Amino acid sequence: MITAAQMRAARALLGIDQKTLAELAGLSVPTIQRMEASAGNVRGVVDSLTKVVAALERAGIELLGEGAPSTAGGRGVRLKAPPTQH
Repeated sequence: MITAAQMRAARALLGIDQKTLAELAGLSVPTIQRMEASAGNVRGVVDSLTKVVAALERAGIELLGEGAPSTAGGRGVRLKAPPTQH
């Protein structure tokens, strides 16, 4: 659904801290901290994950899955796959 790196990057693009994201999502700061400390995909209660994704989208973030095209306009960043070693 969302990776910890995407959460941190989304906050950075918005210029908000964990406390602000927690407020926007209606969650506690420790919950946001635990989510962002996950390795790879964020682990947590589905309801909490849904609240974070919805809050980020309301704030103007478009979350992109692996290989998904960006259909909306605006600026952003995407992490490319590392080059393969031969």
